[in-house]
Formats: sequence, C-alpha cells, structure tokens
Amino acid sequence: MNYQFNKLSQEQAEHIAFNWKYERAYSFYNMTADEEDLTEFLNPLQRGDKYFIVTKGNEEVGFFCFENEGESIDIGLGLKPELTGRGIGLEFLKVGLDYAMSKYNPIEITLSVATFNERAIKVYKKAGFESTENFMQDTNGSCFEFLKMKYKCAK
Repeated sequence: MNYQFNKLSQEQAEHIAFNWKYERAYSFYNMTADEEDLTEFLNPLQRGDKYFIVTKGNEEVGFFCFENEGESIDIGLGLKPELTGRGIGLEFLKVGLDYAMSKYNPIEITLSVATFNERAIKVYKKAGFESTENFMQDTNGSCFEFLKMKYKCAK
C-alpha cells in the first residue's frame, strides 16, 4: 500500500497537536512543548500550504512540513508516536524526500534535529543526509543544541 500526502486539515492539526504525545526525552517534540510552534501549527494562515498529513491506507502515519527556500527545501517531520522505534522511520523519511523532490525539484533538502536525538540522526544519515553545522536555538522554554543536515538531490 502506498503513502498518500494531503494538505493538513484544521481537524488533523488539532488532533496531532493535542493527542500525539511522545515519551521520555522525546516529549521535547510534543507540539504543546513550544508555544510558537503550536501557534503556527494550529493557525491555518501560518500553516499555509506547507504542512501535509501522510497516510497509508486509512491510518495516519505522520506529517511533513516543506519550507520552500528556492533551490532548497527545509523539512520538518513527525512520525505518529505509536509508530516510532518500530523500524519504519527510514521508509517514512524516503517517502517524504521523494515527495519533496517531485513537488519542488530542489537542489538540496535540509533539516534540523536536536543533537540528543541520536535515533533520528542515525536515520537521516542512512537516508544520505550529511551534517553541516551545530547551532544553539531557543525553543521549548530553554536553549538547545541542534544539528543542521543537508541532502543533495540527484539531478
């Protein structure tokens, strides 16, 4: 069965924001953990056309955010909490990369990930992302270290 991408609806955004809860250290990624991210995610005007729900059959699998920056696309993503740690992250990521390349035709795709999230970093590296820089960012009520990663698209 194939993955489907559809524009994230208001109902889906509210469901994800208030019901998708990650455990332990990964609670950092709960939408309610950062007021600014939550506001963007819940506001249809701020969310715009950049957020997509990903389904497989009738099941919500995750979401992607694609920030079009010209020749580069910056992505954000979230896998449904119950599906994390089950070995499908790489497949989910690759589906998102394929979608971004077909929709936007970028030269590169970038993302940022909290450095403590070694599980995600491992998946990104398996998919072909390379580390480019570390930086500090204010989020979730404190300052955290992030890793910027880049994926070169085949042309």
